[in-house]
Amino acid sequence: DERNSSVLNDNVLGAFLPNISITNLRQPVEIQFWHDQVLDPPAASPTAFLSSAGSRSLGSWSSEGCETRHSQGTVLCRCNHLTYFAVLLIAPSNISQAELASLTYISIVGCSISAAASLFAILLFCIFRLPAAPASPVLLLLSFRRKKSDDTTKIHMNLLGALFFLNSGFLLSEPLASAAAGLCRAAAAFLHAGLLCTLAWMAAEAFHLYLLLIKVYNTYVQRYLLKLCLFAWGLPALAVTSVLLFKKDTYGYLDIKTADGYKNATMCWLTSRAAHHSTLCFAGLVLLFNTLVLLAVVRMLSSSRRQKGMATKDWATVLGLTCLLGTTWLLAFFSFGVFFVAQLYLFTILNSLQG
Repeated sequence: DERNSSVLNDNVLGAFLPNISITNLRQPVEIQFWHDQVLDPPAASPTAFLSSAGSRSLGSWSSEGCETRHSQGTVLCRCNHLTYFAVLLIAPSNISQAELASLTYISIVGCSISAAASLFAILLFCIFRLPAAPASPVLLLLSFRRKKSDDTTKIHMNLLGALFFLNSGFLLSEPLASAAAGLCRAAAAFLHAGLLCTLAWMAAEAFHLYLLLIKVYNTYVQRYLLKLCLFAWGLPALAVTSVLLFKKDTYGYLDIKTADGYKNATMCWLTSRAAHHSTLCFAGLVLLFNTLVLLAVVRMLSSSRRQKGMATKDWATVLGLTCLLGTTWLLAFFSFGVFFVAQLYLFTILNSLQG
């Protein structure tokens, strides 16, 4: 359908008579679907149920007029009308409609603040950055000493730029979910690119921190910033462009369902499990590397002997690096158990305000 619902075994059965609408049958029509999957009872997650759509146009699926009976290997559907029939698979959900509404509100507010703050910081950097140094020996020496600090600032600005694209893409994703399929696909691709670029620049931040604090000597890299840009901007752009060229259906409408309702929210995002898992693997590798670098920095700070005031400042720096390296995104890998809802709120607040 227009929302790209997941259909059991990709089977859709159409039953109708030409030019006649068959509804309100006294004796229901029975349709039986065979499958080799493990489906929990209808009250559990994931659940499978029969839905029907309008026979003349793409529409939303509805279970109205249909009943289902589950048995091992089959789903029996009894309906009082003729139309298109399928067994839809509902993704598991543990949040209520009220929780989804509050999480959406927090996300919108947090992403709006982050997008505005990121853009403001980038504009300040463009306005007040230092001019190019004249070609005199003394100023060239000072410029060389300032180079690493300048690289750090530029890496920060690139990360803020990626965060701006990510937050802007997220804010546009839900409004554009009511637009045409092509526009929604473009919004999903933009959001995916923003996420990949953000993760890549967080990895670049960790790598730069590793060179500055851990591997201090012999760290000169020719065309350092250019190589970081090719990695953090180029690779995500190449990945998203390849998906659009060879498998554009990967992007589209994604329904967010709750435990007490159906199709409660829709956004433009990934519709392919393979693409979702690939993105998750990339995020996991980046966050693992960033966490290891952060732990190495913490170990270095704890082993050094400093005054009490300096130590306090160092630990405040560690808290800042926790956000800079995106280690709060690790909460996404702990979305299970009794802490699921609390994790969702913590993840939403921390990461929507990252900018």
